[in-house]
Amino acid sequence: MTESNSVTPISVGGLRAVSGARLRKHADYQCVYQRSRKHFSATMTYFFADRVSNPPAGPRVGLTAGRVLGKAVERNRIKRRMREAVRLNLALLTRDVDVVLHPRRTVLTAEFGGLQSEVCRIFAVVEKAGEKAGERAGGRPDPKAGGKRKGDW
Repeated sequence: MTESNSVTPISVGGLRAVSGARLRKHADYQCVYQRSRKHFSATMTYFFADRVSNPPAGPRVGLTAGRVLGKAVERNRIKRRMREAVRLNLALLTRDVDVVLHPRRTVLTAEFGGLQSEVCRIFAVVEKAGEKAGERAGGRPDPKAGGKRKGDW
């Protein structure tokens, strides 16, 4: 079993977290960027893309913190705050999806409760988008398809 497929449930602070719930490889990040588009929220931008895995491996979340966010101490603080907000809300993602979060510098000074609720809202948007995609794949016509296609009666 490879490292990216290994999922080990661990208990952290009474909540179940999944140690395999992180995007680790550059290729995984690039795949998410290519298969999705940029979405915006108040303190971050985010990308998400469905992942086909057999057996289902659960969601994976990746964080980025480039040098534009500040010096190493500030970037590390941003990442720590984001990791904790993701950990507390990871249970909201119920399907195989990859999410990449790009925080803004305002994450440093934002109240943690607000940051946590924003991550919660982002994960709800990701789940809702997955439900819509599942409905279209489940036999319902795509509303963007527009009328009959060649071969339809």
